[in-house]
Amino acid sequence: MRRPVPWWALLSAGCAPVVLVTAWGVAEVLQGDGYDPARKTISVLASYGAPGYWLMTAALLVLGACYVTIACGLFPAALAGRAALAGGGVAAMGLTLAPAPPRGGDLGHGAVATIGFVLLAAWPVLAAERHEPHAPWGLRPHVAAWATAVMAAGAVFFLLSLLRGWAPGAVERALTFAQALWPLLVVLSCDRDTVRVRRSPPAPPTPPQGPRGRGGRRPM
Repeated sequence: MRRPVPWWALLSAGCAPVVLVTAWGVAEVLQGDGYDPARKTISVLASYGAPGYWLMTAALLVLGACYVTIACGLFPAALAGRAALAGGGVAAMGLTLAPAPPRGGDLGHGAVATIGFVLLAAWPVLAAERHEPHAPWGLRPHVAAWATAVMAAGAVFFLLSLLRGWAPGAVERALTFAQALWPLLVVLSCDRDTVRVRRSPPAPPTPPQGPRGRGGRRPM
């Protein structure tokens, strides 16, 4: 039985959270002691002229490409969810064209980031298989609804933390990591269910039914 998700999509799903965390970790070191990861956002690390600008630019391009690749290979998911995931990947790559300024905000950067957050929060529930009773657990409607609810709540809390100064850097890191990890969990759930189907014992053969006469008796 062929895997429902090809190996290249699984590889991309595994790379996404690793690339994200590694890039911001190294960029924080390059930024120096004046950078507080709890209070300053990841966008500061990717701002033009920052020490880790090129590193974060490359990481966003790779991360976005990973999302697009996963969407192309996540065949068990509904098409609307795959399109939203791919759109989130395009938005991640689009951030490299609209980097945040070193200080203050930027309308273009904020708009692209908002679109990305919305698409990456919405894709789990859009990808759920509502008409498939044996769908992988990551694509079951109630599981997908919880994933979308958590990510949407995280996005709202991130916006509030920016406005109120509630450690927006820590909130953003938790949110973006969850968004990068969820595709991997969905892909693994698809692969796990396939392995379980492979190992399940075959159904016993049905005994042949010969011709019957009147009254349901077999002719002698």
